[in-house]
Amino acid sequence: MPTPDRPKDGTPRKGKPFEAPPHEGKRPEAAPGKAERPDGAPGKGNRVETAPGKGERSDAAPRKGKRADAARNEQALLAAAAAVFVASGVDAPIREIAARAGVGMGTIYRHFPTRADLVVAVYRHQVEACAEAGPELLDRSDSPFAALRQWADLFVDFLVTKHGLANALRSDSGGFESLHAYFLDRLVPVCARLLDAAAEAGEIRSGIGAFELMRGVGNLCIGAGGDPRYDPRRMVDLLLQGLRTPPAP
Repeated sequence: MPTPDRPKDGTPRKGKPFEAPPHEGKRPEAAPGKAERPDGAPGKGNRVETAPGKGERSDAAPRKGKRADAARNEQALLAAAAAVFVASGVDAPIREIAARAGVGMGTIYRHFPTRADLVVAVYRHQVEACAEAGPELLDRSDSPFAALRQWADLFVDFLVTKHGLANALRSDSGGFESLHAYFLDRLVPVCARLLDAAAEAGEIRSGIGAFELMRGVGNLCIGAGGDPRYDPRRMVDLLLQGLRTPPAP
C-alpha cells in the first residue's frame, strides 16, 4: 500500500523527504525543533559542522610534536643500532638492538622492515654525525688545525668502527655505490672547509685536496682491527703533522 509520501510507482514525491517504513531499519527523523537526545546533544551519526577555518589548526601543534618525537626516537634507535653494530657486528640480533634502544622489536621492524634498511639508515646517521661535527669543531676549537685534528679522529673512528657496515652493503653493489657517493658529497666539503681555514690561518700548506687527504686517511685505516700493534690514529696524526707549514728559517 503506498504511503502518503510515496505514490504507487514507488518514487518519492518532489519536495518531500523520503521516510523509510520502520521495517526497513531506518530511524524516523526527529520532529522539527526537537533534539534527538534528551540532553540536546547531537544524535549518533549526525555530523557537527565547525566554523570555517576552525578545527583544522587545533591539532596541528600535536601533530608537529608527534613528528618531532618520532624523529628523536628514530635517531635514538639508530644510535643504539650503531653501538650494537660496533660491538657485535652488523649481524647482531635485532632483539639486542631493541633492548639497547629500549623499544620493542616491532618498533624496529616498523621503521626498518629489513636489515639492509637498518644498515643503510645507520650508515647515513653516522655520516651525518661526522658532517655536522666539522663546523661545530671550527667554532669551539682553539685553532683551525686543532679542529682539523679532532675531526680527523672522528673520521678515523667512523672508518674503523663502521667498516662492517660497508662490508655488509657490498653485496648490493648499486646500493653501496650510491651510499659511497652520498658519503663523499657530505664529507668532502666539510674536510675542505677545515683545510681552507687552517691554510688561511697559516697553519698548514695550501693546495691540499680534501678528497686526497680523506683517501690517504682511509688507506691508513685498512686492516686496523687485524693487528693490535698497529694504531691508525697515530699514523693519521703523523700525516697531519706533515701538512704543517714549515717554520721560517
